[in-house]
Amino acid sequence: MIKKQLLCCSAVLLLVLLSKLYTYHVSASGVPAYAEAHDTLSQGGPMRADISDIRNTPYFASLSFADENLPLGDRQIELKMMRYLREYSYAKRRSHLLHRKALNALPKVAAILRAHGIPEDFKYIPLVESGFTSGTTSHRGASGYWQFMPSTAMAFGLRVDGVVDERQHIEKSTVAAAKYIKALYREFNSWTLVAAAFNIGEGNLQRAINRQREDNYFRLKLNKETGSYVYKLISVKEIIEHPNLHGYRRSQELLADAGTTESQTNRL
Repeated sequence: MIKKQLLCCSAVLLLVLLSKLYTYHVSASGVPAYAEAHDTLSQGGPMRADISDIRNTPYFASLSFADENLPLGDRQIELKMMRYLREYSYAKRRSHLLHRKALNALPKVAAILRAHGIPEDFKYIPLVESGFTSGTTSHRGASGYWQFMPSTAMAFGLRVDGVVDERQHIEKSTVAAAKYIKALYREFNSWTLVAAAFNIGEGNLQRAINRQREDNYFRLKLNKETGSYVYKLISVKEIIEHPNLHGYRRSQELLADAGTTESQTNRL
């Protein structure tokens, strides 16, 4: 009987000790509870109907594009944002290559945008449009890092002909993109609308605004690609700037525990 009591006491003490150690580990890691909750949602688990554990957190309130915040309080907008954050999480994208390209290309793109007075968040457009890969041409004829149509590229100073296609030059095409973005901002006076116009074209966007009498990007009814465009940009921005909140850290730890080499990781 005494042995059983001692064993029970030992087990309880062990559980208490483990609990303390776990609590210390979480607090020492510096990852707030709401971030862990978001990380769980981004790991491929079922999308919850109730996202109240995330929607009122500082993290969710911080989501923005070019300092234009996601309008909170609209359930459909919030759920759509969560869906794209999850879609771009490490569990879905295996984003080692994306991070490597961002590390190499984003600083030079950001510097050019800054020099032209363009918010740095626009540097994520090439990641969404082309994955920072030149030579990619769409069925409509858009090509290069920024996926410019030939007419738009030439209108903003790029040479596009049978000999030279400057849409494939990262610095020159980024200068052209900065000029185009600045022109769009003069027309729409909203960076989220500028991003939408970059995708759909300024004429198409203006017609949608006039028809719906709505100039808030998040509340406009647009085609599927343009209607998701800013959500994708925010999501890419988040996985690049806060990879640990989107599964990258957790996946790296699992790979390290399994003894996976860097070369194996790069093939994921």
